[in-house]
Parts: sequence; C-alpha cells; structure tokens
Amino acid sequence: MDLLETYRRSLAEFTGRVGRVDPGRWSAPTPCPEWDVRALVGHVVTEDRWSVPLLEGATIESVGDRFTGDQLGDDPVGAARDAAREAERAATAPGTTERTVHLSAGPTPAREYLHQLVAEHLIHGWDLAVAVGADPRLDREAVRECARWFTGRVADYQAGNLVRPGVDVPAEADEQDRLLALFGRDPAWTP
Repeated sequence: MDLLETYRRSLAEFTGRVGRVDPGRWSAPTPCPEWDVRALVGHVVTEDRWSVPLLEGATIESVGDRFTGDQLGDDPVGAARDAAREAERAATAPGTTERTVHLSAGPTPAREYLHQLVAEHLIHGWDLAVAVGADPRLDREAVRECARWFTGRVADYQAGNLVRPGVDVPAEADEQDRLLALFGRDPAWTP
C-alpha cells in the first residue's frame, strides 16, 4: 500500500476512535501505565500538531514550546479532528515525502517520519480501543505495512527505550497481535 494512503488510514482510524470515547471514559486506564485515555489522546494530538511544522521544514528549536501543555482543552474530540486535518494536509502536500525532517534524533527522511506516525496512530489507536471497550481490530493493510517497516527497526527502538520490550505471543498469533507484541503490548490486555 502507498505510504500516504497508509498514513491517512491510520490517522482516520485513530481519530474515529477518539470520536467514540464516552464522556465518562476519559480517565480510564490504558495499556500505557503512565497515561489515562485523555493523556494518551493528548499525546497523539500533540504528535500530530508537531508533525505540521516539522513536515513543512521547521526545526524543533524553531517550534520551541508552542505545543507544551494541554492540547485538548474542553473539546478533546474537536482538538483531535483539527490536529488530524492539519497533519494530513501537511503530510500530503506536494513534495513532502521527498523532504528531510529535523527530529530530535537528527535529520530524518520524511518517509521514515511518516512511518513513525503510522505506528503512532496504529499502536495508540489499539491502546485507545481496548481502554474504552471499542473494537480493537486495526486496518489489516496498515498493520502489514507498519510491521514490514518496523521489523528491521525493533532492536534500535528497544535499545533507545522508544518502545517497551517485546511481549511473547503464541506462534499462531495474527499479524496485528505480533505487531502489538513488537511494540511491547500484550494483545490480551484489558482495563
């Protein structure tokens, strides 16, 4: 699948899940022990906000503290939709995939950064789904593309403490469960 289509689908899937969070579930626990649902959504919304200037060529230093603090306000669903709309606009602008993005890890091809964002939306989309009791199935083609990209990077991500250690899953586990396990998620997690 085309990278931009994979990105769009992962972004839409995450944002759709945010739209289905019941008002009483924002403080529910998630598979990320340090975050409740609101904090998890806030994390992804902040990533989406950051992606816009970074994909447009800004540096972390030039963005500064613009996205520090609560990015959700009184309307978390509206904030998530707005951030996703702007992020998609920046990601799909002509020439974006050929750019270099200036991340904390150093200059990074935009295509690599977009793969990272796909993983962000997929994995945290699953986190959100299981936290609020929604359908946790992820887009199969996006899962396949993310797994293809991430398999060669797992050791680096684990060494840099960017993901938790992998989780063992049964040999018959499906692609989604194997991907979740690579990102340190227990596919059987429940609140």
